[in-house]
Amino acid sequence: MSRRAPFVPDGVPVLSRGRHRSPRKGACFMEMASFLAGERWSDHPACTHPVLATVARCVNDMLDDTQRQRLLTMIPEVVGLNPEDPRATTALLLTAARAALPVAAQERQNVMALAILNAERVLAEQDGRSPGQLSKASRAALATAPAAERWARVHLARMGFNPAAVRPSNAAKVAALAVDGIARACIDEPEERLVKLLRDAIDVVAAFSPLVPDPVTVSWPVSDPEVRELTPTRRSRASVG
Repeated sequence: MSRRAPFVPDGVPVLSRGRHRSPRKGACFMEMASFLAGERWSDHPACTHPVLATVARCVNDMLDDTQRQRLLTMIPEVVGLNPEDPRATTALLLTAARAALPVAAQERQNVMALAILNAERVLAEQDGRSPGQLSKASRAALATAPAAERWARVHLARMGFNPAAVRPSNAAKVAALAVDGIARACIDEPEERLVKLLRDAIDVVAAFSPLVPDPVTVSWPVSDPEVRELTPTRRSRASVG
């Protein structure tokens, strides 16, 4: 089985920036995910990998009100997407850093290049491969910022590799910097890169997830005024993992 195509029920509110105390105040990407998962209303639900959730929150907040609505169809895909495989965190870190490195400001490029080299070393160990061999995607990203790659290699030669850098809490910080670097880059249509980054991040985590069960039917309550705005006109099905 594979993950089903996303389905967004009727009545879903317009996505907005930031945290919201209740659905009455609006909803961001991860708050809607918490609702679909049946969890307590939160932008940090347990149903989604924490680094992926960071990417989703940051992309949500960096897009304008119109572009943000493009993310709606991705929300059901992150429900239940929280694999235990530690390689998912490393791969997410690589995905975010590769996306930001070619376009971010110089100081951010150094951080992204360092993250790529460090994560490649850790991922090689996690996969049981010999260290030192970079993936094609990482080589391509580093080639766009040779000065940053040189800086990162000098830093690693002096300080050594740091496996702790790919822990979820640290990887989330780099992912947030990557999103911010793309959003602030002097490029045309940064929103296209941000939407693609979230799309790629979801696909990367899904590759480390077990096969998902059949979708479950979700009843959208109508009696609670806190969620009345979210209530569709019919029953709908949401994918969960």
